[in-house]
Amino acid sequence: MTGTGEPDAERLARVFLTRVVEPGDEVGGRWVRERGVLEVARRLREGGEPLPGVTARRWEGLLARAAGAGPERDLETAGAAGVRFVCPGDTEWPGPLDDLGDGRPLGLWVRGRPSLRMWALRSVAVVGARACTEYGAHMATALAAGLAERGWVVVSGGAYGVDGAAHRGALGAGGATVAVLACGVDRPYPRGHTELINRVAAQGLVVGELPPGDHPTPSRFILRNRVIAALTRGTVVVEAAHRSGSLVTARAAQRLGRHTMGVPGPATSGLSAGVHELLRGEAELVTDAAEVVELVGDIGDLAPVRRGPVLPRDLLEPGARRVLAALPARRAAGAREVARGAGTTPDDAIARLYELRALGYVERLGDGWKLTRQAMVSVRGGRSPC
Repeated sequence: MTGTGEPDAERLARVFLTRVVEPGDEVGGRWVRERGVLEVARRLREGGEPLPGVTARRWEGLLARAAGAGPERDLETAGAAGVRFVCPGDTEWPGPLDDLGDGRPLGLWVRGRPSLRMWALRSVAVVGARACTEYGAHMATALAAGLAERGWVVVSGGAYGVDGAAHRGALGAGGATVAVLACGVDRPYPRGHTELINRVAAQGLVVGELPPGDHPTPSRFILRNRVIAALTRGTVVVEAAHRSGSLVTARAAQRLGRHTMGVPGPATSGLSAGVHELLRGEAELVTDAAEVVELVGDIGDLAPVRRGPVLPRDLLEPGARRVLAALPARRAAGAREVARGAGTTPDDAIARLYELRALGYVERLGDGWKLTRQAMVSVRGGRSPC
């Protein structure tokens, strides 16, 4: 901004270009890098010889868009909707987006009070299928709530299914969440999520590359995903079929060197097939927020060690456990047979058997030894031995 509060020429040029150049257009990004945003905007306004890398037909299309662009009008419309324009060089600009190179956004339209740059420093993307299962919705909600409770920002795309569940999980936990849209942030999409996206804007941030009032297209959804991947420290895919758009986010995260994670599902579920394919590659398997934070967080942010229940036999000395395991399930056995099975001497086996008898695990039957009923239940978990 200028000292009078008016937008400076470069900011106006970037606003102008968001109306003319499609998100993620690396040709346009190269023009800006090599010639500067002011020169690119001037050439598009004045027409003439095409800039390099586009056909004459494509250049004509860009000029037609440029003729209808009004950056001052877009900024006025955005301001009335409580939306600000953030561009490279601003204090609020998130540095991780620069990793996109020539595909970096020309700027971002931001709705909500928090600083996008500060929130991006500690953020995780949670994405997945639109037509998710009940399991997928549950996992997305639980992951997002757990991340929010740990002070992490949950980023998603505002769509139906996993995206919506992730936003709701973070909001329900009183945490922070960001919705990255493939349309103007003043026009929530999908319309069925208008209330949800308004809640996100009130409690968090709604972000997009497209100017006010612009509509989504299939290609814009795909290109939007690179922003989600670049903005965050890692991406978790909850459910995804083989052709799911959320896999585009995961692969973009991999290319950018971000953590890529997947939540496993039933092997028979087509909605988990894409996630399982990721997990067979470079993605990490996660099942809860603690495991996500262990990957994306600071040194020492470790998930708790998972263990099954402690069984009585776990408290025995290793030698005694081997002797106990060597006893047949359904009959008595002599000390020599038990010693062979346990890999020890008969004398040691006898000593261990008397120890186990004192603890109630075995009983003596003549010259043999047999498991007690207590041992059958506690050692074998109450199941009938095979």
